[in-house]
Amino acid sequence: MNAKEYLSQALQLDQRINSKLVQVSMLRDLALKTTSVLQDDKVQSTKQQSPMESALVKLMSLEEEINDDIDQLIDLKRELATFVSEIENHSYRLLLELRYLSGSTWEEVAAIMGYDVRWVYRLHRKALKEATERLENSTVECI
Repeated sequence: MNAKEYLSQALQLDQRINSKLVQVSMLRDLALKTTSVLQDDKVQSTKQQSPMESALVKLMSLEEEINDDIDQLIDLKRELATFVSEIENHSYRLLLELRYLSGSTWEEVAAIMGYDVRWVYRLHRKALKEATERLENSTVECI
């Protein structure tokens, strides 16, 4: 795994969490739209879940997955922050923090650093080269 793949893990996990949050929103809307049907209870029939109960069970399950993913994201960002903090060049370190830990766009990185976007791309290549060398020389476990 190269440095870009290693550092991009947090962005990908964050995107997965956001996707699941959209799903939770849709399920929540569905649960609010469903209506329950009142029926007489039969003594020997199998009780089926109502559509609302089914939607709520799915919603709770998905929310548990999101919480687990958020815990994983926090651990991963802590690991990545430690890795990036070991890079000696201040500009490289700032660029990698902004892009991979904060999730800033290239334009935002350029504005914060006071550089042209093209220069940020060049700086990024150099930062990744140094990060790859550090990654190859370390015993970092990739999640």
